[in-house]
Amino acid sequence: MNKKILLISTIVLALDQISKALIDITMKFGQSIPVLKNFFHITYYQNSGAAWGIMNSLTFLLILLTIFILIIIYRYMYSFKQNKRNILAFGLLIGGIVGNLLDRIIFGYVRDFLDFYIFNYDFPVFNVSDMAIVAGIFLLIIAIVKGEEVNGRDKGKRNKKPA
Repeated sequence: MNKKILLISTIVLALDQISKALIDITMKFGQSIPVLKNFFHITYYQNSGAAWGIMNSLTFLLILLTIFILIIIYRYMYSFKQNKRNILAFGLLIGGIVGNLLDRIIFGYVRDFLDFYIFNYDFPVFNVSDMAIVAGIFLLIIAIVKGEEVNGRDKGKRNKKPA
C-alpha cells in the first residue's frame, strides 16, 4: 500500500477512535449536549446497523461486508491515477471504513455523536469515520468524472490522437 495512503488512513483512524473514546468517557448513551441550539448537538448514539440504521442488528453480516469492501478498495485503488486527490480519497476511505469496522468488532455497534438539525430535519447522528468515508467517495467521484480510474492513466490523454 502507498505510504501516504497508509499515513492518511492511520490519522483518520486515530482521530475517529480518540473522538469516540472521549464520548464514551464523558457521556451516557442517549445524552445530548447542544453546541449550537437547533443546529448542532453532541449526541451519544450506538448504531447497530449501517447508514441510517439499515441492516439493524446484522453486525456479523456488516463485518463480513465491510471486509469484502476493503478488499475491493485495496485491489481497485491501483487502477486510479496516483495523484494527491486520489491518495487522499483512498486514505480517507480506508481509515473511515476501518474505524467503523473496529467499533463493530469490539462493541457490536458503531459509536456516533455528531448530530445536526438542518432545516428542521434531525439528520442521522454520525462520526469522524463517516465524514471521512463521504469525503473519500466524493473525491473518487471527481476522479471518475475526470477519467482517472483506468489503470492509473488519464482517459483524456489516452484517447487523444498523436500529432
